[in-house]
Amino acid sequence: MTSVFGLAPGDRDVPVVPVVVIEDAADAVPLARALVAGGLPLIEVTLRTPAALDAVRAIAAEVPEAVVGAGTVVSAAGVVDAVGAGARFLVSPGWTERLLGAMRDSGVPFLPGVSTASEVVALIERGVEDMKFFPAEAAGGVPYLKSLAGPLPRARFCPTGGISPGSAPAYLALPNVGCVGGTWMLPPAVLAARDWGRVESLARGAAALRAPVSA
Repeated sequence: MTSVFGLAPGDRDVPVVPVVVIEDAADAVPLARALVAGGLPLIEVTLRTPAALDAVRAIAAEVPEAVVGAGTVVSAAGVVDAVGAGARFLVSPGWTERLLGAMRDSGVPFLPGVSTASEVVALIERGVEDMKFFPAEAAGGVPYLKSLAGPLPRARFCPTGGISPGSAPAYLALPNVGCVGGTWMLPPAVLAARDWGRVESLARGAAALRAPVSA
């Protein structure tokens, strides 16, 4: 199965996956177009609002340049609904055997959430090596992920939760991080104003983030 880390169109290196909460499905298409124009084609729409599935459906149908996925997937039914709406990848904040089985059976790439070494080991035992590290900052941040790289080199993470443009490069410098998830390019006031030009500008800044260059 293709990795979530390999879903970006062409050979593009996409360091940031925007984590989107959409209250009004009518905003989904212009928001997605702004993110894509800014260089962030992988878009995680969280299943936290009644509009979420309609938003996924609209982006999948009307923004072919985007790779839309569903986040906050917490049940087998949610997996079925998300994939049925057109989600091309799935992200969960944690995992259970039932949820993991449903994500595996969905046929699309997925990132089950972990926050401890034991959870990482359990997923590796089950043949899963791509994971979401959540909540990243609260669970130990860069030092914690760095400490996992030695004993668990097969695991690769997308840390999400509390990450900012200031902290993202340190995460991206780690050998076991494929990308980070974030919301800073989607300030609530900007979304409320439907200022898609500002979203595009912030997305462009996020897309330009890279690991710091060592001296």
